[in-house]
Amino acid sequence: MKEFFKMVFATIVGMILFGLIMGIFAVMCLVGMVASGSNVKSVEDNSVMVLNLNGDLTERASDKFLNSFLGVQADELGLDNILDAIQKAKDNEDIKGIYIESGSFGFDSYASMQAIRRALVDFKKSGKWIIAYGDNYSQGTYYLASVADKIYINPEGMVDWHGIASNPMFFKDMMAKFGIKMQLAKVGTYKSAPEMFTADRMSDANREQVTAYINGIWENVVKEVSASRKISADTLNAYADNLITFSDTKTLLNKKLVDGIMYSNEVKDVVKKQLKIDTDKDIHQLSLADMANVKDNNDSGEQIAVYYAFGDIVDGGTLGAVSQEAVIDSKKVCKDLASLTKDDNVKAVVLRINSGGGSAYASEQIWHQIELLKKEKPVVVSMGGMAASGGYYISCNSNWIVAEPTTLTGSIGIFGMFPDASGLLKDKLGIKFDEVKTNRNSAFGTMSRPINDEEMSYLNAYIDRGYKLFRQRVADGRKLSVDAVEAIAQGRVWLGQDAFKHKLVDQLGSLDDAIAKAAKLAKLDKYYTSKYPDMPDMFDQLLASSEESKGNYLDEAMQATLGDLYEPFLMLRYINNQAPIQARLPFVLNVR
Repeated sequence: MKEFFKMVFATIVGMILFGLIMGIFAVMCLVGMVASGSNVKSVEDNSVMVLNLNGDLTERASDKFLNSFLGVQADELGLDNILDAIQKAKDNEDIKGIYIESGSFGFDSYASMQAIRRALVDFKKSGKWIIAYGDNYSQGTYYLASVADKIYINPEGMVDWHGIASNPMFFKDMMAKFGIKMQLAKVGTYKSAPEMFTADRMSDANREQVTAYINGIWENVVKEVSASRKISADTLNAYADNLITFSDTKTLLNKKLVDGIMYSNEVKDVVKKQLKIDTDKDIHQLSLADMANVKDNNDSGEQIAVYYAFGDIVDGGTLGAVSQEAVIDSKKVCKDLASLTKDDNVKAVVLRINSGGGSAYASEQIWHQIELLKKEKPVVVSMGGMAASGGYYISCNSNWIVAEPTTLTGSIGIFGMFPDASGLLKDKLGIKFDEVKTNRNSAFGTMSRPINDEEMSYLNAYIDRGYKLFRQRVADGRKLSVDAVEAIAQGRVWLGQDAFKHKLVDQLGSLDDAIAKAAKLAKLDKYYTSKYPDMPDMFDQLLASSEESKGNYLDEAMQATLGDLYEPFLMLRYINNQAPIQARLPFVLNVR
């Protein structure tokens, strides 16, 4: 009995201590939230904004309260936060310039990078300066840094400049070793997503479209770097052909890719000189986390909602998504858009879409909800890195579409893939099957055999019906004939600049251009924007962190180990959970 009371007492003490610790932590979090709201309400005179290109770029980063509390930059960088910060820095008279520091920076697309670079160019037009420094520059970070007034590099650094390539992977032969093959039903000569499972090389049609869009992206990159660095496009291409990546820094200086060679501690004096302060003075710096708390004085007028939709398009939760990090859940999106439809305070909606597609069924549900929304207020789409296949499906019904020149869009086509594991079960594992049925096709979908010709004919008819609906949606939304859509459909992927020529988009430009168009359609003279959907609050983040800690380590370890192979592995892992009919780009785009 004595031991029992000791255990009960210990349990009670433990619960009390746990409650005290959680209470203290909650108070700290609340203080942090208050502090984050007042941490940087004013900016010291003669300040510099620091754009640290270190982490992974995403369309919209998680608003983690601890980062705001501590004033530190997260490993995940939101494109929205970066663009907001640059705009605030431009408008704030106390911020004199931007310091860009190149680090390990992973980005989702050149269209996203193009948006950042355009914002930096606009910043310079205000008469302010930009200084860039890097121990090393990747091709992407150099693309951004090239806009700077001066680019500096470590004496032992390098500038990676090699061009763009696409290296798609094919799993057909690997799956065959396990007795698995994919049965395919598709519409669209250029619909290349299933090729990684059904072929061992690129089709001629896919090679044609990939060649077109990577050349188009590279031409944009070269053109913009050429204009900033005053180096001809031919010369920049020659540098790439000869892998100037491995040249010493003196060569980089002589070739005008950089303006100076120095160690990291020396760049401080360069920035201080720009600020016209003594070398013994401290530099007033503002990180991205700090800039989030700088007032932008743009909260008057009518409200325009900017709704972010990025990731795989799925019908409920994350089931069927290739990446589990961000999804466009049709059920949640439809609910959110319905709320915006009823909200009289919202005068127009801008849909910021960055998606290679996903479930055709889920895409149709979102299309329908946009149709209802459009009856009440203007809807403008701003395309990010990609808005293709299902991503284009949910875009085509808007009043106006704005795309970046290097956005990947179009890909009007659908497909269905059905794994045939009968070889694995019968030949590899020795499992035998028998069958009893009431009707000719009662056993459709059985694991015991592949889909037969009659069943495949029904599937092809189903896929064809879905494609015709998709094509009609585009024709109606874009006010084109079905024949005109067919001529540019067949699953063909287009760059934004080419989609504009084919009337798939209305305008080339940025998110700000889309917002301005929405304001014009809604006849608003003064307006401000609000971001939707709401980010998880402090307690939601704590609960999510708790759930993730239960079983996420394996995935994180695999991601670190597999690198570029992680996405294909994840896709294979979840392939049976995906919607049978897909409207999407290739599962792994693999453009570098």
